[in-house]
Amino acid sequence: MKIATFNINGVKARAEVLGRWLDESAPDVAVLQEIKSIDENFPREIIESRGYHLETHGQKGFNGVAVLSKQPLIDVSRGLPGDETDEQARWIEATIGDSGLRICGLYLPNGNPTPGPKYDYKLAWMARMEARARVLMATEQPLVFAGDYNVIPQPEDAARPQAWTEDALFLPQSRAAFRRLETLGLYDALRLRHPEPGIYSFWDYQAGAWPRNDGIRIDHLMLSAQAADRLTDAWVETGPRAWEKPSDHTPVWIDLDL
Repeated sequence: MKIATFNINGVKARAEVLGRWLDESAPDVAVLQEIKSIDENFPREIIESRGYHLETHGQKGFNGVAVLSKQPLIDVSRGLPGDETDEQARWIEATIGDSGLRICGLYLPNGNPTPGPKYDYKLAWMARMEARARVLMATEQPLVFAGDYNVIPQPEDAARPQAWTEDALFLPQSRAAFRRLETLGLYDALRLRHPEPGIYSFWDYQAGAWPRNDGIRIDHLMLSAQAADRLTDAWVETGPRAWEKPSDHTPVWIDLDL
């Protein structure tokens, strides 16, 4: 089962990119972030015309997540538990057909500027995610937590780590919260297969970041032990970043023996 996460950075702006990517790369399951569309206005035909089941959790102009699958999506839930006042569309869960796999698609808050309420929200959100992961892991089913984490876990995950030392993506508290997920028993899938530096998933539109490979790795697939045991491969697909009108992120993949 090939599973991808892709921050599309606006599904309507990226309609041609998304359609081409689905045609050429054909994921079995994918989670999208920053769809930037309410559910009613999501261009579902791009996905459903290609034979996918689709569930969205949208928000006008900002945020928004979606999950698509060649198998039916079962027991879908929207929103990260733990704060009933949180109206931001950043979390969606679904079980993939009869595979037993539960996937959580997430768009973690950026957190800038720091210090301030946006960074406080980021850390609180990560604590809520940890609590939700703990609940799901108690089921002992295969789990994938996939999305844009807006966290650079280690210095080797940035071409120029020194440029990010004051940024919410790389602050010690952000990285510590990410490590707590690992301590809980989740595995960074890409690093299980590729421990080497120089692998990135995001290149800013500004200052020629893409041609200079001035990137960062912030899009992750975290696996429970039951999923990690079935991991056969993990990789970053850089091709779509070079297409016309691309997202500033590119897809990250895993292959599970399911």
